[in-house]
Amino acid sequence: MEITTMAQATQLHAQLLKCPQSDPQNLSKIFNFTALSPSGNITYARHILNSLKTPINSYFHNTMIRAYSDSVDPFQSISFFLSWHNCQDPYSPSPDRFTYPFVLKACSKLKQKRFGKQVHGLICKSGFALDMYIQNALIHFYSGCDQVGSASKVFDKMSERDVVSWTSVINGFVDNKRPLDGLRLFNMMEMQGFEPNDVTMISVLRACAETGALSVGMKLNEFANVKGVKLKKNVVTAFIDMYSKCGCLDSATRIFNESVNRDVYIWTTMIAGLASHGRCKEAIELFEQMESVDLKPDEKTMTAVLSACRNMGWVDEGLKYFKNIKVLYKLKPTVQHYGCIVDLLARAGRLEDAQIFIKYMPIEPDAVMWRSLIWGCKVHGDIKRVEHLIKYLEGTKMNSCDDCGTYVLLGNVYASNGKWKNKANVRRLMNQKGLVKPSGHSLIEIDGAIYEFTAGSTCHIEAASIYKKLDEIEETLRVNGYDPKLSEVLLEIDDEEKASQLLHHSEKLAVSFGLIKTKPGTIIRVVKNLRSCEDCHSFMKHVSGVYQREILIRDRIRFHHFKNGECSCGDYW
Repeated sequence: MEITTMAQATQLHAQLLKCPQSDPQNLSKIFNFTALSPSGNITYARHILNSLKTPINSYFHNTMIRAYSDSVDPFQSISFFLSWHNCQDPYSPSPDRFTYPFVLKACSKLKQKRFGKQVHGLICKSGFALDMYIQNALIHFYSGCDQVGSASKVFDKMSERDVVSWTSVINGFVDNKRPLDGLRLFNMMEMQGFEPNDVTMISVLRACAETGALSVGMKLNEFANVKGVKLKKNVVTAFIDMYSKCGCLDSATRIFNESVNRDVYIWTTMIAGLASHGRCKEAIELFEQMESVDLKPDEKTMTAVLSACRNMGWVDEGLKYFKNIKVLYKLKPTVQHYGCIVDLLARAGRLEDAQIFIKYMPIEPDAVMWRSLIWGCKVHGDIKRVEHLIKYLEGTKMNSCDDCGTYVLLGNVYASNGKWKNKANVRRLMNQKGLVKPSGHSLIEIDGAIYEFTAGSTCHIEAASIYKKLDEIEETLRVNGYDPKLSEVLLEIDDEEKASQLLHHSEKLAVSFGLIKTKPGTIIRVVKNLRSCEDCHSFMKHVSGVYQREILIRDRIRFHHFKNGECSCGDYW
């Protein structure tokens, strides 16, 4: 008899208690259902376990630990394991190779690094350290606790691996902001003859999206087509996200159009992709199409919609959609939604409205909101408001004041207005707080390989050629009207040094390398971790026109598609 409800489970249990001679497998069925089924009752399962004088084997204990590890309170999994481990009953079964993976799963969920390492010690003492199932669980645990180095060590010591082993450590690298290492490992996985499963594909596609590794993403797409793999919805979503973030919006649209039974995640990812590329009208039209099929948007959908409005400066539309979040869609606005509105108002020059909006928000503003407002003040030249804001932030001792980006932007405002003494004071404050400005870097893919550039770096093996090419580009562009925006250099140095500083920004080095290594007509794609400066934006427009190259640069905010001397953002970013 298949058990599908708790009522059936309790009735069968009652019969079993009345007739102890009945099939003993029925108790296992009842216990398994109550512990693991979404329709079960974990408390009832614990009562069953407690009623047993001495379980014959570890099955009941392991199932209980597994149930707790999947519950809303995974700490119960650890607590139960400890009570079992410390049990003095000589007839009690011992933990086995099926016990530890579920304990480690609970440790990963709870970020219990110390206890998880102690469990690892128990595993070694128990003789299970070379069990592949347990090693995979250890990789997952260490990766989930931001210990990807330890996860990698476990992986390196494995004498036998399966696709789960590879996927777990690849996912660990991607989760811990090391996507290039994840891609490197995926390449090794392929060389050793392992084929990716759905989970592998999602992890690798995430790494591709982060780094702009378009060729790897396309290779996975080809693999799926050749194998005739029917992509699950979460894999479809990952492909759309990858193509969008690698600058191939047409391919993302193709995947979207070919998908059937689209869920909210697929729709949202496509809407967000369109918005990030500046195709905001299409993004809103797609959102309206989503509504027409009676699919309710979620919080991320509305973030994508508000981003589209922000990227085009559609203030009235953005405020309308923001209101609809609560009124029409019955959702609770998130900090991302509030942040979009602040950015929308600030970019549009409605600085007072943005400040009032922050003041009366029902949630505490985060650092991103303050940066958005300060950026708006910089763009619109309102330095007095910036000074007032920073005094307010310092006076209220808000956490936002410990955000490096806020101080860097403040220093930029002072520097662009020639207030070097004020900028020096900002730098002094940053030093006192131990804040370090994140270094800017740019990634470019050439013939399947990812190259990373940092501003002024000479580490690349072809650095001499790259800098020589860059000098040639600047000389050509100056003849054609390019004038470096020296105000973007935030150092008190002479104009010649400022021009040199600007020329050596990371995305310029990447584009110079791209022009050297690719054939005429090839699109140059660059991924940058910071917001593009005005000079780099102007530089890329000139390069696209003079060299007749399409250049796609994804910065921290959005895509800039440079073609024929123009940018898709319309100089509004």
